[in-house]
This record gives sequence, C-alpha cells and structure tokens, in this order.
Amino acid sequence: MNEHLREGLAYDDVLIIPQLSNVQPSNVDTVVDLTPDIKLNIPFISSGMDTVTEAKLAIVLARYGGLGIIHSNMSPHAQAEEVDRVKRSEHGVISDPFYLSPNHYVHEADKLMEKYRISGVPIVEHDKLVGIITNRDIRFEADYGKKVYEVMTKPPLVTAPVGTTLEQAKTILVKHRVEKLPIVDEKGNLKGLITVKDINKSIKYPHSAKDASGRLLVGAAVHIRDNFQERIQLLAKRKVDVIALDVFHAQAEEVINAIHVIKSDFPQLAVIAGNVATASAAKILIDTGVDAIKVGVGPSSVSTKRVVTGIGVPQITAIMDCAKLAKETNTSVIADGGIRYSGDITKALAAGATACMMGNIFAGCEESPGKTELFQGKKYKVYRGIETYDYENSNKNENLFESQPEISRGIEGRTTYKGELGDVLQQLLGGLKIGMSYAGCANVTELHRRAEFIKVTSAGLREGHPHNIQIIKESPNYNLM
Repeated sequence: MNEHLREGLAYDDVLIIPQLSNVQPSNVDTVVDLTPDIKLNIPFISSGMDTVTEAKLAIVLARYGGLGIIHSNMSPHAQAEEVDRVKRSEHGVISDPFYLSPNHYVHEADKLMEKYRISGVPIVEHDKLVGIITNRDIRFEADYGKKVYEVMTKPPLVTAPVGTTLEQAKTILVKHRVEKLPIVDEKGNLKGLITVKDINKSIKYPHSAKDASGRLLVGAAVHIRDNFQERIQLLAKRKVDVIALDVFHAQAEEVINAIHVIKSDFPQLAVIAGNVATASAAKILIDTGVDAIKVGVGPSSVSTKRVVTGIGVPQITAIMDCAKLAKETNTSVIADGGIRYSGDITKALAAGATACMMGNIFAGCEESPGKTELFQGKKYKVYRGIETYDYENSNKNENLFESQPEISRGIEGRTTYKGELGDVLQQLLGGLKIGMSYAGCANVTELHRRAEFIKVTSAGLREGHPHNIQIIKESPNYNLM
C-alpha cells in the first residue's frame, strides 16, 4: 500500500491501481472473519439506525451472507423482540421451539402462529410431545374458544430421533408429506423441531450467515444509557450474536468502563465498539478486548459532525491508520460511513477494513423501516442520522457523557428508493468482485496485502463519472444523489 497517500484522503481522492490478474469475478471469495467465531460471506453490515435496520432488513441481509444491526431507538423489550424475530426466522434444527399445552385455547395458538409467521406449534405436556396443531387443523374451525386438545393432530405423529440430520429430515418430510418434524428422545420428550420451510431456505440461500445452531446472525446497537445492562441482558436471552456499542466519541473513559462491564457480564457476546478515527483511539478500544472497532467520524451522508464541531479524520486515512494497528492484534476494522457505490467498498477493504457498515444505501431499500415518500413523481425513503435533533430528543438525557444532546450533528433527508435489498446486494457484490479481480485479488486478505492506491485530482474524479452526456436511463448501481 502506498504510504505517501496517508495524508487527508477520502474515497473520492483515490483509486486502486489495476494489476496483472488471472482472477475472474466469479471466482472471487468475499468471505471474512468478523471475529474468530463469526464469519460473514459478504463483508456488508447494516447500520444500527432507526431508518435502516429492523428485523425485516436484517433477515434478508443475513440470508445473503451479511449482518444486520438492529437499532436501539426503541424499548429494550422491543429491540429484543426484533432480534428474536431474526433468530426464529430460519433454523437448521430448532433447539428451543415454541410449544403449547393441550389446555391452551385455539385462539392462543392462532395468535402465536400469526405473530411469528409459523404454520404449526407442537403440543407438550410434562415435557412429552402429545400432539401438534397446524393451520390445517384450524382452517375451518369456527370456535376459537375451544381447547387445543379438541382440534390438534394426535398420536401417532411423524417424529424423528435426536441427531437426525437435515438431509434425513428432508427424506422423512417428503415421504409423509408433512411440513414439521418434531425431534424427540427415547422417552418421547420434545427436543427440537425441523421444518420444511427451513430446509427450503437453506437450499435457496446457501450462503446465509448463520450461528453454530443454524440460525441467522444478527447484531444489536446499544448506547451508553442508564439501562444498557438491562438491554444487553434481554438481547442475550434472545441469542443476539453481536453487540455494537455506538457512541459519538468512543475515545472516552465511560466507553472503556462500559466495554469492561459488557465483557465481564456477557463474555459470550462479540462486541463491536466505535466510532474512532485514529490509531491511538483504536488501541484504547483494542486493549479493552473488543472484537471489532468501528472507524469513521463524520463521513456519513447525514452527518454534520465535522462541520459543527471541526472534528474528524478523512475516512481512507482513518481506516488505514486503525487497520495497521488492529492487524497486530487480529482485531477487525469496520469502515462506517461514506459508502455510496460498490467501488467505495472495494477501496475501504483495500485500505484494511474487514467489512463495511452502510446506512444510506440500505435505507433506500424496500425492507428498511424508513417512511416511503413521493417527491416530484419519484419515490424516496426517509433517512436520518442518530445525531439529528429529533433522534437526540427521543433519547434525551440517556447518554451518560453527552452533556449537550440538543446540539444536532446530523440531518434528516430523503434517499432514493432502490427497490428490494436482494437486488441491491447483487449490484454491490458484483461491483466488489469485479474490482477485486481487476486488482488481481482472489480474496479480501489478498486485497489487504496487494492493493495499491493512486491519488486522484479533481479532474480525474470528474472523468471517472459519466460526462459530456445527458443520462436518459438510470443505472441500478449509480446515481448522483
């Protein structure tokens, strides 16, 4: 990497020099280790912002191999529910399935199935499987005040023993034409559940980012507030994989103390901490034992932090400085903010980042929670930073060391509606793979080692964009907003 380019560069100030290559884009491997235990098949993470990530977007992103960070601008219980929706949306073998007793009511079974979008619930009495109730059992039932045992499917049931694989389960499900296969031990106790839906999803999305139990990966944003330990306790109970400790300035004693508390009380959880922009700040966080550091002070499209405070470091410089230090301790660096195009992702990874966190790009997707608006005949979605006046006041006085929460450091605006997340991810991933192949790099590790940057003048920047032409048809991976 060219050391003389370390002075004050942003993504638009540099390009990666093309190299001799025998790497085809289709052969590029984008798998990265976010932590020793968490592997992402695509190096994309969604921002923990209230117009970007809730369960709906996190599920789709994880199915394609990335990681969604559920925002915290909601109650601890509500955020834990969002995490639970992701974890229960897809399984290998469900080790802790929902179940009801025979004396529950049909309307309770119906409500449970509707809430979690499942088609059936095992019925258990004294730990033993005694039946199953499915949509087919209640499809023509007029009286939802009946007890479950009056309408459920009773033994003999189609079951499988503990240790049944997904392939074995698929054979059993097809043979008996059922959608759910309860897993029971030799005493008839319910030990798990395999569904045809989960088997089909594993076939449709072979590159999903999953935990050791076959559930989709999901993270949750946590701010330093009076209730942050309670919040993490609830998230941990719902099997969250990653805690993203988000503060406006992570180089602070309160942050260090909070990390020590989290690592002490919840040693099983991976912790991402940030944001920082210098090697010295990164070292402070790394010394606390965090698993990844989030780099970026002010590059976001909705941040006014640099203008309002005069504080910040250009993003390429920040990533390079932090990544050089983090490499010594095998700590991941996440480039947070400023990503507009797939080429920016390639540059961020080439500068040393393990993954990129994106807000604006994902905020414009159908699955984001942001409100959809029509403006001058065009479709947009609302996008705002976590440091805007409205967001700050919705969490007023909850940050322990922000003495002036009423001072806005962000804006609220519209971002172009981009359609379904799956289509957007295809464009981003395609651009990244092509860029890596042009650089002669078959994987992200090679990109870290081999990439060379060249500085770009303002004229070079202009010639890299379409010019001397009037665009009459929009491209799915390019716009000037």
